[in-house]
Amino acid sequence: MSALHATEGGVLSRLAVLVEAPQHSGLIGPLDYLADQPWPAGTLVRVPLGRRVVTGVVWGPGAEGEGCLPREQLKPITEALPDLPPLPAHWLQLVRFAAQYYQRALGEMAMMVLPPELRQIDAVQWGRRFKRLNKVLNPPPPKPPSKRRAAQAAAEAVPAADADHASEPAPVSAPASASGPLPGSADTAALAATPEQAQALAALLDDTVQPPPTSLLWGSTGSGKTEVYLQHAQAVLATGRQVLMMVPEINLTPQLEARVAERFAGRRIVSLHSGLTPAQRLQHWVMAHLGEADIVLGTRLAVFTPLPRLGLIVVDEEHDPSYKQQDGARYSARDLAVYRGHLEKVPVVLGSATPSLESWFNAQPVGQGGTGRYRLLPMPSRVGQGRMPKVRLIDMGTLPKPAPGEEAPALARPLLEAVAERIERGEQSLILLNRRGYAPVLHCTDCGWKSGCPHCSAWRVFHKADRTLRCHHCGFAERVPRACPDCGNQDIAPVGRGTERLEEQLAEALPGARVGRIDADVTRHKGALEEKLASVHAGEVDVLVGTQMVAKGHDFRRITLVAAANPDAALFASDFRAAERQFALLLQAAGRAGRDAAVAGHSEMWVQTWHPTHPLYDALRRYDFEAFAQAQLKERQAAGLPPYSHLAMLRAEAKTQGAAQTFLDQAAAAMEAAAAQLNDQGGGLLLYPAVPTAVQRVANVERAQMLIEAQQRPALLKLLQQATPAWLALAQQNRPNGLIRWAVDVDPLAI
Repeated sequence: MSALHATEGGVLSRLAVLVEAPQHSGLIGPLDYLADQPWPAGTLVRVPLGRRVVTGVVWGPGAEGEGCLPREQLKPITEALPDLPPLPAHWLQLVRFAAQYYQRALGEMAMMVLPPELRQIDAVQWGRRFKRLNKVLNPPPPKPPSKRRAAQAAAEAVPAADADHASEPAPVSAPASASGPLPGSADTAALAATPEQAQALAALLDDTVQPPPTSLLWGSTGSGKTEVYLQHAQAVLATGRQVLMMVPEINLTPQLEARVAERFAGRRIVSLHSGLTPAQRLQHWVMAHLGEADIVLGTRLAVFTPLPRLGLIVVDEEHDPSYKQQDGARYSARDLAVYRGHLEKVPVVLGSATPSLESWFNAQPVGQGGTGRYRLLPMPSRVGQGRMPKVRLIDMGTLPKPAPGEEAPALARPLLEAVAERIERGEQSLILLNRRGYAPVLHCTDCGWKSGCPHCSAWRVFHKADRTLRCHHCGFAERVPRACPDCGNQDIAPVGRGTERLEEQLAEALPGARVGRIDADVTRHKGALEEKLASVHAGEVDVLVGTQMVAKGHDFRRITLVAAANPDAALFASDFRAAERQFALLLQAAGRAGRDAAVAGHSEMWVQTWHPTHPLYDALRRYDFEAFAQAQLKERQAAGLPPYSHLAMLRAEAKTQGAAQTFLDQAAAAMEAAAAQLNDQGGGLLLYPAVPTAVQRVANVERAQMLIEAQQRPALLKLLQQATPAWLALAQQNRPNGLIRWAVDVDPLAI
């Protein structure tokens, strides 16, 4: 309905509307418009903004009084999208919280989490799409055949002796409604629960605990966490509620979708992730918003899906850093899921074999140094009483050194022999190397030239398959030069090893073995990952080489050996979370072996290391996550690091490093007074000097960052809110000097 045609003499309502506006624009809150009727909060409307007409969300009544624009200067709302219910109040509150906590503009946050196509269409276009969706949800009954066609069909279907009766058309059965369970396809019976699963389910289904708590399901790899999710979901669905299940990465969505579809064949299941087409994403989102979808599976953006009858939120692999958005509005989907559960009073289940230390800290009782906010549900045993693989450490320092000019083999001889034994027995092996490409760099032995990126402070990676040097930061790619660009030497050699080279070397070392590879390079095209995984499950691969994308969530039944080829780099990284991530990666990778109880007894996890006595490997050998977590927490407490403190990172990008650091220095000076005042109140705020980022230049843009630390989270958020107006003004002043963009990252994962 158009607001331009208000009834004569009628009073136009003043409404606040959120429109998409980036943070640096300074437009933090909603804009006021006039409407011919008081549209409820959450209504999607089209409004004029400058010379454009854009989509907005009605936020509530507009502000009246002193300091507000007079009505005659306000523009009218153009139209509202028909037949689309307003976004619920809980959704609006979730967006408000996310915008305030992560220091983003309200309109930016609200528009960012809506389907892209919904933000671009008008009422007429929306009407066409809604009509098509209605046909999917409520297909019309098939037309009865004409008498002539019915007679012909009947005559062909009956013996000649009964031809006299063939003219009587058979009755047509009515189809089932697409909006409800399909006939004859009720939920499949659940598997028999193990004692540990039954204990966890009993706690999760205990509705006497109110409000429903957040539960940390800490189960070893292969303990059946997914089965607990499914049985919990089954109980929630039986009450007529909806279920939101989240996974960290797109490549884990298809297999979870297959399991959920098999268990809940009579339910409407939709997925939400960036791999969908815009039309698919819009359709799935609308089905969830209308309450037509029973189960929503998705990646981090799915946490914002409006669900009118939400009853359960599951966050699988909750420790995974992929739940944290790394650009734009840098939100944590896991943390927002916990907040949403609290907001809507629904249970939240965080599942992991290696919980993040923040979640582990929240699941420990206050008496043991934690916060007691989460309920810990342990499941330490594998289904079928299968054992975890035996961990074997190979001390690379004790192996024979290669001759001068020769390269060390990809795998130590004992490990290579163990892989060969698996091949002879018809079993599979997984070799983990978290570095794609053929080699990290090409090197000239005469003049020392290396394949640096001209646009980034990083090396270009050699990819042998297409003979290119490719920067993994900016994407710049060139053909491999025939000779050294500096001195003309034709003998330029690869240095280091990536998954592509490891695959080639294993094929040479294991003649006749079927060696496969799964990484981002070979799974770029649609359907490629599913095809590769299917070949592994079908036993068509003897040795699988892969990056971290195959180390978690996959149920490989034939793999009995997992090896980490070069895991030492993370042991001495500058990021204080590096050890936590490496332990999680190695333990998750070990969990890919021996998942079939019949072969679990001789499954192994091999680790090639120069530091076999490192405490991380000692904890891995014993699969003692609890001891590892406690040791890490002690270190962090002594150093004043999260979860014992709270961090924010102010990042700046500019044409020169000096311009980026100048802005950050000025930003620090602008908040010194506010920080001192908050420190007098016990805020414990500390401002660190501005420094270049680890990769200082990307795509010819210089990057710098400044860390802000606080002992009290409210003090940190208050400081950021007070400083933002000054930072906006400083950004405008520094743009002529080369500042390009700036952003605040609350609870940063990349330090």
